[in-house]
Amino acid sequence: MSTQRKTLVLGGTVYLSQAIAKHAVARGHHVTVASRGSSGEPPEGVEFVRLDRSTGEGLDALRGKEFDAVFDVARLPALIGPVLDALADNAGHWSFVSTISVYKHFDVVSDELHEPTAADSTDPALEVYGASKIACENLVRERLGDKALITRPGLIVGPGDRNDRLGYWPLRFAEGGEVLVPGPKERPVQWIDVDDYAAWLLDAAEAQVSGTMDAIGAPLGFGAFLDGIADALIEHGVLTERPNLTWTPQEFLLEQGVNPWAGPDSFGMWVPTPDYDGHQSRPTDQAVAAGFRASPLGDTVKRWWDANAGAPRLKAGLSRKKEGEVLAAWHDEPVDADLAELDAKRAFAVPKPETPAYDG
Repeated sequence: MSTQRKTLVLGGTVYLSQAIAKHAVARGHHVTVASRGSSGEPPEGVEFVRLDRSTGEGLDALRGKEFDAVFDVARLPALIGPVLDALADNAGHWSFVSTISVYKHFDVVSDELHEPTAADSTDPALEVYGASKIACENLVRERLGDKALITRPGLIVGPGDRNDRLGYWPLRFAEGGEVLVPGPKERPVQWIDVDDYAAWLLDAAEAQVSGTMDAIGAPLGFGAFLDGIADALIEHGVLTERPNLTWTPQEFLLEQGVNPWAGPDSFGMWVPTPDYDGHQSRPTDQAVAAGFRASPLGDTVKRWWDANAGAPRLKAGLSRKKEGEVLAAWHDEPVDADLAELDAKRAFAVPKPETPAYDG
């Protein structure tokens, strides 16, 4: 008689950790979600445990319990040690989500790492994000050994992304008209679908996969990336024809105040070339050998559309007003004064990015 698999997700209320919990519930696992409960609601079907991992006492609710698999996405080294002390000895497998921001060089593919922060660091600054994750990796590796899988994702995209790096493009294409896009077309872009990632991490835990590896899909040129989004929207019945794209040089866009990555006045998924080409061309062979399979871009786009387009609230990208100003400057024409009204219709709201550049 089989025993129900016991899975612990530290976090479990936001984005990737929430997706892991949902997928585990769908597989019939007994899922425990443990967090402060301040960032979101746990998924249906889980056992929720409120904890404060910054203190030993805050972990008492889990201390001594056995789990077949533990998943952790923490970014502060000081929060790793107490969890390992409480849980590592009774965990069958430990999956830690790191980031490709651990790599020192952005412009070339290199495995040279940042120097880690101190193991007790509580510094949340983005400037030490990669270094903090290395310190977290080291703590997990030292304590769990061959029971630990450490994965380094690039951009994680899909429903639930609070930076909405993918979402700008399908929504903007659906609005029609002239669409400003960043050249050059061949600049690489790379991502991992949040559902693909969650499913793979669960598979890897069940198979007892260990080691350290990048978690990312194969890179694609930006032109092919936008073509894939358009194709998916046409197949999904959202568009009847391809969007009218105006390719502009990255130097012009930067001069006009268009920002990379996410947040206000940005193009999601876009970073300048060649400055970031290395981080957008990471190797995929280790993850593939360990069982990772990436969904076609069209499937990722359709999942995002179905989850968000009914009540779109754009959380990253250019406002239509800003896009109109840049297009007017490119064509040396007057600005269309009516574009600001379109922002109100699309419920445009771009907060400061909530998570670091590479993972969610």
